[in-house]
Amino acid sequence: MYAVKVTYATVLIEIKVSQSMSNSPFKNNQLYNEVVYKTLIESTLAIPWSIDWESKQFNYIGPQIEKLLGWQQASWKTVQDWVDRMHESDREKTFNFCVAQSLAGIDHEADYRALKADGSYIWIRDVVHVIRTENGEVDSLVGFMFDISERKKQEEQLEILQRQLEEFSYKDGLTGIANRRLFDEFFAREWQSAMRLQKPLSVLLIDLDYFKQYNDGHGHINGDQCLREIAQLWSTCCSRPRDLVSRFGGEEFAVVLPETNAEAAIQVAENLMQALKNAKLTHCTSTISEFVTCSMGVKTIVPTEQCDQMKFLELVDQNLYKAKQSGRNCYQADYVDTLEDLKE
Repeated sequence: MYAVKVTYATVLIEIKVSQSMSNSPFKNNQLYNEVVYKTLIESTLAIPWSIDWESKQFNYIGPQIEKLLGWQQASWKTVQDWVDRMHESDREKTFNFCVAQSLAGIDHEADYRALKADGSYIWIRDVVHVIRTENGEVDSLVGFMFDISERKKQEEQLEILQRQLEEFSYKDGLTGIANRRLFDEFFAREWQSAMRLQKPLSVLLIDLDYFKQYNDGHGHINGDQCLREIAQLWSTCCSRPRDLVSRFGGEEFAVVLPETNAEAAIQVAENLMQALKNAKLTHCTSTISEFVTCSMGVKTIVPTEQCDQMKFLELVDQNLYKAKQSGRNCYQADYVDTLEDLKE
């Protein structure tokens, strides 16, 4: 019975002569066993190889290499042939890693892109075993090459799916802009950055005026479409890469403006209100305008370690409330000039 088991982590080739062959003339025949061993190895998908450490020459490489990479078996003469047939982006790090592990006497695995004779690349995993002399010096390396292209393709597809899931987890399902989760993380990160660099940070909280009445009068489907249009409209108004426009919840939006002083934040608020005014989105149930309007709370701060970011948001929300109390369709803005209300 001949049993062959090949895995990525280890390679085990076990040859057993069954009891039925006990009377065979080939029993204990070393040449016969070597032929069987060679036949078994060269019939596997794994490609065996052996390298002499001192000369850096291939003692052997399996004939399967021709089918896999297209290079003739006889063309694999030295380690340099192996290195030259590797993607240039993988070459140095793979070579250095394998040399370091081999010198340390550590069996190891290395993934890299191998060059085929037709100019294309496939992913290879080399499983390497270090053979040492009695003195502990490296004598040779033996190992197997595996084609892991399909596995890499599956990993890449999984990474794409994971990125998409992450993107979806930060995106508002209705409007397509950033959601509350992304706002919270982005605001916390920019707060730390502003505190470290001592730069101004501005936040706008926006509420669409009488939007519940809009849904009652125009229907929720039209209400959803209105939210989508406003979200895209305001996203184009805040075009700096670090500006964030997000849906805060319901008909509320939030804008984070890093490194933006109070004057510039007010200009952004006015731009957003003007853009909404120009859109002329009909609001038949509003008591202040025939079109959709909004109220805003605007606040700017240069945070310190004594400031609490959530209390700052509460102050922005208070400004939004003041804007509503002032008749809506306006903004209330100021700069935090005292830390008393922001202390933790």
